[in-house]
Amino acid sequence: MNVNNVEMVMSAVSAAQYPTDGKPEIALVGRSNVGKSSLTNTLIQRKNFARTSSQPGKTQTLNFYDVENQLYFVDVPGYGYAKVSKKQREAFGNMIEEYITSRKQLRGVISLVDARHDPSEDDVAMYEWLHYYNIPILVVATKSDKISKSKLNKYENNIKKQLGFDSSASDFLFFSSETKYGRDSVWEWITAHM
Repeated sequence: MNVNNVEMVMSAVSAAQYPTDGKPEIALVGRSNVGKSSLTNTLIQRKNFARTSSQPGKTQTLNFYDVENQLYFVDVPGYGYAKVSKKQREAFGNMIEEYITSRKQLRGVISLVDARHDPSEDDVAMYEWLHYYNIPILVVATKSDKISKSKLNKYENNIKKQLGFDSSASDFLFFSSETKYGRDSVWEWITAHM
């Protein structure tokens, strides 16, 4: 998709605050610092539209980005960041669960993992949870430019094994915000699920 118009429409913490115009929504989930903002910026062809932060755990609300007046990207708070209190983590969990389990406009979830490392327990739990709710999942392995091309297969197999990946219900892509590798394939998946 060629993106000319993007607008950060709202930040929400509960269903009462979600947009009401019925556009399809694609949510982005992942650990803090896995590259959600970088993926968003690459997809919408902007440098710093979605704020990348050196401070993990900065996103604390569901942020709705209107893309070309056709769909919303929904940036979900990053998980697994230690400096957030247990109570805050619980609140994030409830907010995310309410959104993902009740939102009819949600067409799929892009679940980001760091291509260079084993998925964390949180990554695995998120994947299993989304799978349990029959939500279409695209697993995007970020920072793939840091891995030599000859080793991509090995890393892909490892990530899929750790996640308990189900290829009948999920898709997998490598992505790099540095080289833009995978950008078009991510858009193809999004378009297919709108």
